[in-house]
Amino acid sequence: MSLETQIRQKVAVVCCCEDAITARVTRILNDWRILRIGSDKALKTLLTTETLDLILTGEETSSQEAVELLRSVLDVQPETKVILRPLEGSPEDVIAAMRAGAFSYFSKTYFEAAFDEMLRHAASDAPWRDGIRVDSATPAWLRLIARCELMTADRVIQFMSEISHLEAKDRESMGFALKEILMNAMEYGGKFNWDRLVEVSYVCGKRMALYRVRDPGEGFSLSELSHAAISNPPEEPVRHLDVRDALGIRPGGFGVMLSKKLVDDLIYNEQGNDVLLIKYFDEHPTPSSKPE
Repeated sequence: MSLETQIRQKVAVVCCCEDAITARVTRILNDWRILRIGSDKALKTLLTTETLDLILTGEETSSQEAVELLRSVLDVQPETKVILRPLEGSPEDVIAAMRAGAFSYFSKTYFEAAFDEMLRHAASDAPWRDGIRVDSATPAWLRLIARCELMTADRVIQFMSEISHLEAKDRESMGFALKEILMNAMEYGGKFNWDRLVEVSYVCGKRMALYRVRDPGEGFSLSELSHAAISNPPEEPVRHLDVRDALGIRPGGFGVMLSKKLVDDLIYNEQGNDVLLIKYFDEHPTPSSKPE
């Protein structure tokens, strides 16, 4: 038997998805076998005859139906990655999807770059099944425990975007700030160690929304961040790049500085391993359509 025949070709199923989604999946997963089917019933039949690595549901399915389909899939093939794509969904639906074991969740309108990156993550053989745990959840207060790993960070950020009550513009800026702070927490606090855990929370009240990120590291003082852009003197705006190079740290260092500009308040605890990102508003926001 040749090596080629010993290696199983991975299979992705696009269920009730439009042509554009099928085309994106085919382009990004170009060495996979892509199956396109037109109903949940056909998917359930396929589960009995094929080992499926990835399933994408269509926007014609309601969020509640999508979660029920997810449970049906994982009852039969618990290692399958499922990306739910309902037309719209409430925070309760997103929480239910996380608890049921969804790989990711995208409502009909979303950032294409984030969707493409999630497909690339789905193609990875890296462990993911217990990367995110819902520690406590209500529509107004969600707390997740996540492993310190890049794919997990992107999954957390997408789930948080879907549960957010903020208007599209504020959701975008808060989401970007969250990603910067979360990546810092996982890299410096957690050392990108799968066995280390970071706590990520979202709270939405009458006059504010916040993210909280608490990492497992020893913390730091903002005055000691010579490798970060926030420590640069005005006359040397990129001095930190030389420090990072000397320390062997990847290029970057603008995360904290950018995050401070994107949120209304960025508050660290004394130890430096617990941070709040806060957005204030005059009236309680209502979820709006996410940006194209």
